[in-house]
Amino acid sequence: MSTDHEPSPMLNFYYAPRCCALASHIVLEEVGASYQRTRLDFTKNEQRSMAYLAINPKARVPALVTSHGVLTETPAILAYLAQTFPAANLAPLDDPWAFAQVQSFNAYLCATVHVAEAHWQRGNRWVDPDDAHAIAALKKKVPTSVFDAFELVERNLTGPWVMGERFTICDPYLFTLAQWMEFYQVNVAGLPRVIAHRARVAARPATQRAIAEELGRAA
Repeated sequence: MSTDHEPSPMLNFYYAPRCCALASHIVLEEVGASYQRTRLDFTKNEQRSMAYLAINPKARVPALVTSHGVLTETPAILAYLAQTFPAANLAPLDDPWAFAQVQSFNAYLCATVHVAEAHWQRGNRWVDPDDAHAIAALKKKVPTSVFDAFELVERNLTGPWVMGERFTICDPYLFTLAQWMEFYQVNVAGLPRVIAHRARVAARPATQRAIAEELGRAA
């Protein structure tokens, strides 16, 4: 593991480059949090080291160490950051229904979109890794299943941001998962709103800072 950034006794963010942890990384930058970053090298299997398993027994990222304890799962981390830094205005915290809509969207990204994408490289989570035909069948379905998952987002993406005119914690999460569509051979021509949204989020300074840090460390 390698650690950098100004140390903070309050927040320590565990991540790996080029994965879903980018969504939380972007939001940490958006809210202006003072935090410590700890990068895990998956090529060295650091996510399964005893040191990291003591923090997150799931052996996955992201994980956010707070003064209250450890948070895992992207939707939970995003909601925590929005509530901890209300001045950033990244969620409608004063409206239970609107906040539930934010949570609903992020839950869909986590439970449906990301899972559909995971069938491409991580089919052994669902079938015997020695069953080459089953692995191939899972991978073959991904371009269609991922397109279908994003197409539902496409139909409902009527404003510049997921929740309309307001940038929220939904937007970095959608951006993060949408980055990989071409890799999964998704027909992005059928998703013009999602692609335009991806470009808008990519242009934000917080997104650029998070990506630059991750790519710099991965280089």
